Amino acid sequence: MGDRGRVVTEGREEGTDVGGFVGIDVSKEHLDWAVHGEAADARLAHDEDGLQELVRRLNELRPALVVLEATGGLEMAVLAALSVAGLPVAVVNPLQIRNFARATGRQAKTDRLDARCIAHFAAAVQPPLTPMPEATTIELELMLARRRQLTGMLVAEKNRLSGLIGPRKVARVVASIERVIKTIEKELEKLDDELKTKIEQSPVWRAKDELLRSVPGVGPGTSRTLLLDLPELGTLSRQQIAALVGVAPFNRDSGKAKGRRAIWGGRASVRSMLYMASVTAVRCNPVIRAFYDRLRAAGKPYKVAMTACMHKLLTILNAMAKAARPWQAAA
Repeated sequence: MGDRGRVVTEGREEGTDVGGFVGIDVSKEHLDWAVHGEAADARLAHDEDGLQELVRRLNELRPALVVLEATGGLEMAVLAALSVAGLPVAVVNPLQIRNFARATGRQAKTDRLDARCIAHFAAAVQPPLTPMPEATTIELELMLARRRQLTGMLVAEKNRLSGLIGPRKVARVVASIERVIKTIEKELEKLDDELKTKIEQSPVWRAKDELLRSVPGVGPGTSRTLLLDLPELGTLSRQQIAALVGVAPFNRDSGKAKGRRAIWGGRASVRSMLYMASVTAVRCNPVIRAFYDRLRAAGKPYKVAMTACMHKLLTILNAMAKAARPWQAAA
């Protein structure tokens, strides 16, 4: 039966009956869940009581597989609770669910309909199980998510400040924005120190962090993002990891028309950080710099050349992580 048989039986005692395929739509307030092939669905509050009730009901059902969407960290508590209970659970990219919904003709969208679609996806695709994250990983992921929120707030406040010109530049408003900016910057600095300490306290994470940061152009921010938002680094082929991040160009041809190849989808947080790392690498990394210069000399536009550098840098990092060798050996 291959992977399908493994998904159905893993995590259960041999010979016990298992139920159907469950899809859970996780939102900030609610947990909507459905079983594939059954008309009924259910909604629980996304709190401690709701999680305990969800685990109780799923333990009674004994599902073959439970599938969640990756929702920017909201799913982590659910994943941990189900994994601790010994339930077979998989977390998948929301883009996969959206593409599956379109392919199966689903147009309407509500949380409960999403849960049914995820359950259908679970039964049809049966994705591999997601191992339970260690406590350090969960904490680091949530801390990094908070850092992204603070960074977004800082950018927004700085944009507001730069927009105050002429008669709009009221002293009290400027002072208010400047106070908020200083507060956010202090909080970011504190969070960065905590992230650094947390990584240094874990020998495994410290080794991974040092390995990635051995590459010229890869700083602590890029390393942390790769470690937490791209745990597949070093486990996939270069084609797979590029497609996962969203730096693999796809053809856009139809009939005789030949469109420009373009990148799309993938993990935006990783791609954004990888771009900033590539900008730095073009200046200080001899391999990436030479690659960039060859592309520009060949007449490639800046964006095309930078996307290619992102792809190359990611390929190097993936190979290093797979071989567990630092930059000097990989270069």
